[in-house]
Amino acid sequence: MLEKKLFYIDGEWVAPLEARELAVIDPSTEEACAVISIGSPADADRAVAVAKRAFESWSKTAPAERLKLVERLLEIYKRRAPEMAQAISLEMGAPIDMALEKQVGAGTWHISNFITAFKDFEFIRPLGPHAPNDRILMDPIGVVGLITPWNWPMNQVTLKVIPALLAGCTMVHKPSEIAPLSSMLFAEYIDEAGFPKGVFNLVNGDGAGVGTRLSSHPDVEMISFTGSTRAGVAISKTAAETLKRVVLELGGKGANLVFADADAEAVKRGVLHCFNNTGQSCNAPTRMLVERSIYDRVVDEAKAVAESLVVDSSHKPGNHIGPLASEAQFQKVQEMIQKGIDEGARLIAGGLGRPEGHEQGYFVRPTIFADANNDMAIAREEIFGPVLTIIPFDTEEEAVRIANDTPYGLSNYVQSTDGERRNRVASQLRAGMIEMNGNPRGAGSPFGGVKASGRAREGGIWGIEEFLEAKAISGWAGSNPA
Repeated sequence: MLEKKLFYIDGEWVAPLEARELAVIDPSTEEACAVISIGSPADADRAVAVAKRAFESWSKTAPAERLKLVERLLEIYKRRAPEMAQAISLEMGAPIDMALEKQVGAGTWHISNFITAFKDFEFIRPLGPHAPNDRILMDPIGVVGLITPWNWPMNQVTLKVIPALLAGCTMVHKPSEIAPLSSMLFAEYIDEAGFPKGVFNLVNGDGAGVGTRLSSHPDVEMISFTGSTRAGVAISKTAAETLKRVVLELGGKGANLVFADADAEAVKRGVLHCFNNTGQSCNAPTRMLVERSIYDRVVDEAKAVAESLVVDSSHKPGNHIGPLASEAQFQKVQEMIQKGIDEGARLIAGGLGRPEGHEQGYFVRPTIFADANNDMAIAREEIFGPVLTIIPFDTEEEAVRIANDTPYGLSNYVQSTDGERRNRVASQLRAGMIEMNGNPRGAGSPFGGVKASGRAREGGIWGIEEFLEAKAISGWAGSNPA
């Protein structure tokens, strides 16, 4: 069993102030694979004090110097990618091949994109030709608290840590206690890259302890949180006392609008996207809205795709679905499948219990409900498992209404070969991101939502600017904005 009981504070691995241990569970076996320490508010205070002290010098470093360190970090991240994949697969159950290609690959993608965006980033900007002696200075906001989830560890760590570093902020990172091993490995990369002491600090802990303390700490100027909507609301309330900036990337209940003229791969693409990462993605297209004229065919296609999927251990190579990340998540998904049955939706694939041959581990059966309506719990609540709900519609207007009839607003999807319709529908959907016909969003595109999905905009220039404050100055000497 791995022993990972230390925290990374002020450039050193240090013991917690109070001994309190927690086992990290391998979701493929339900056995403990590591032990970590759970930090206290006092540990958070110690890390914040260090970050505050480091901010004085780090915030004044030249952008080129910060860029060089992040470029070095990227080199280390790529070189040690197999280690990171092993850590992610062990702690949260992503199959090892998927962990390397997609989970670790997401971090590579984001770091590279931030480097590209930063090379042309302007910290001193002219207000406009009408005010030739006015400048807008973009200043680092200060010490930031970063709270990241277990489902896509490096995706979210790199979306927060990298822009904060480039902006000139110092930080305290609290990863999920369910999946802390990858973040602790990332701290090793930070150390190897040679960032100054105190710029990046990591304290393991739970939400009630370290998370709440970071959210309430008067010396933390900003909290960036990714996780459940419930926790995001709690963080916002706690942070309000100190008037800090709060950036939230929360849950989703994505609608995938499949029109009669959708391409031949649209249904398969939608089902696989929903079940990717065992359905543990906030932007998963978990509601498939299908035009009635093709509804029966789509249901049959979706059923066939679900039944073709293999569920197996995260430690085995191959293109299969791994377990859910925790016992709590397993129980929640089972309860939601039961709700779907009780509400009268038609179960066409999967269902309750573990797949055959998997009596141990948090494995679930890829599940699809058809003949659902948007008032059912399975259509309104974020399940965070491989469960797809299919709902018919008759008109474009009805499809848009159903898609928007949700507390969430993160990602929606449109499948149609009619370009004018795609554009028209996309403009009416209330979400932070719309993907059409399987085209992924481009490098530097902001990730985030509206309504109960939070209002973060992570990635690219938008992601860097979230860690900066605009300062307006008049009477600037000279006309050169640089």
